[in-house]
Amino acid sequence: MNTDMVARKSIRIANGFINLCVLIAILLLLAFGSYAIWDSGQVHSDASSDRYTMYRPADDEASFAELQAINSDVFGWLTVFGTNIDYPVVHGEDNIRYVNTDARGRHALSGAIFLDARSSPNFADFSSIVYGHHMENQVMFGEIGLFSDRDYFEARRNGALYFEGREHGLEFFAFVHADAYDTSVFQARITEQEKQQAYIDLLFEMAINVRNDVSVTTNDRIVLLSTCTPNSTNGRDILIGKITDDVQSNPFQSNEDGTLITIPGIDALSGQWMRVSIIVLIFILILIAVILICKKRKKEVIDHEQDYQTKKKSK
Repeated sequence: MNTDMVARKSIRIANGFINLCVLIAILLLLAFGSYAIWDSGQVHSDASSDRYTMYRPADDEASFAELQAINSDVFGWLTVFGTNIDYPVVHGEDNIRYVNTDARGRHALSGAIFLDARSSPNFADFSSIVYGHHMENQVMFGEIGLFSDRDYFEARRNGALYFEGREHGLEFFAFVHADAYDTSVFQARITEQEKQQAYIDLLFEMAINVRNDVSVTTNDRIVLLSTCTPNSTNGRDILIGKITDDVQSNPFQSNEDGTLITIPGIDALSGQWMRVSIIVLIFILILIAVILICKKRKKEVIDHEQDYQTKKKSK
């Protein structure tokens, strides 16, 4: 066997090894992509309000008591009509605990809906701040940002807030975009009437959307629902309402089984498109790899045939 034949054989072996490495890399990428999609789905599934339906106090106060027995930090329940925001509310000793802990006290990347640690757990303060993660697929506070759209804001005027053994109403009057470090917005325990009025005026001035037909005075109790803004590091989207004694009927709860009729949000659609894009990308990469491997294999066959013909002629 001459030197040229040995070189060609070595090249074929090297090509085969490279093809094998490429195939393994593609399979690993496929496995990782599949796991990422599955893991993302699990996170959003665990954060779904459906996970807590059995504990909803409006349906069964005994079930809500069961949740409180599991986690004594649970003290209320928040519902925003026309959305999937329908969660228990917790109150921890600080604002860190429930960032990655759910309402049942278990570790969860989605965290829980929690009241600012500085606020009174019975919403007795003039203003109270409730936090929740901004997440895709209409879970946690993922829909709060949609209230920046005027039509969306107008269509969803009310909600409900359960605490101290009874349900109260929520009437939303403003949507504000603020910086997370803006202490003028994220105030707690404002006691002086003059400062309370200044705070109301500030919220109305900052509001992107506002309902001027809603009267807000220093005698009211205000609730801010705050979440991260997806396109801004320190941005916060805040839906603001006041607590009322009367609970309005839920105009979206019209199915015979009592389930909510909601409009798919932008975040849900973007989440679906992201998963589809990942799958399509993986498929394209595999297809490219297969084409390259087939081309290399075809070239090897041609080279082998040429070697055979050369060797045959030399005899």
